[in-house]
Amino acid sequence: MTFPRSPRTLRGGIVLLDPASGGIRRIIALQYNPDTVTRTLQVQGVGAEAGDRREALRLKGPPVETFRLEVELDAADQLEFPDRNAVAVGSGLLPQLAALETIVYPPVGQLQASEALANDGEFEIMPVEAPLSLFVWSRHRVAPVRVAELTIVEEAFDPRLTPIRARVSLTLRVLSVNDLPPGHQGAGIYLAYQRQKERQAGLSPQAMLDVLGLESIP
Repeated sequence: MTFPRSPRTLRGGIVLLDPASGGIRRIIALQYNPDTVTRTLQVQGVGAEAGDRREALRLKGPPVETFRLEVELDAADQLEFPDRNAVAVGSGLLPQLAALETIVYPPVGQLQASEALANDGEFEIMPVEAPLSLFVWSRHRVAPVRVAELTIVEEAFDPRLTPIRARVSLTLRVLSVNDLPPGHQGAGIYLAYQRQKERQAGLSPQAMLDVLGLESIP
């Protein structure tokens, strides 16, 4: 039971933007928020080699950041009310899974167009440009990402072998200004994402040296 004054719980998700116009193509809201989100930051330092003293403190760019999360999907809620959920009754979780899977698939129409160019003798065919994916985890975390890995475990099926319960493991690599060309919409979104980090860092309480057992810096 939900109490009238209970705060509305936001859901995480992925927003797909058209790479040319920036318009929204699709919004994928997670059915259930994962209990944990793992983030890894790989530092991009310059002075990696021993003895490179002048470069020891220099950074050549933002760290390579990766999100890892496991998403649970369950059609049981919709199947309890079949009159109102014809899609779930007919297809189970296939539409939700397909919405996630097709992020990493080039559209069939573009594949056919590339094949037609190849048949006409075109040897240099540009790779298909995917939509710009944004991982949204509250308004403080909106980051351009590339799906690096997607693993699906289907755990239960209806009598027609349609999946009705599944777990999806997502690995999302954040695209920084090092990954995107100048002026790209994703680069601007990344800078806003990093500014949010800097704002939050400014709100962190400032400790004193005596807390660390020091009177001054040696």
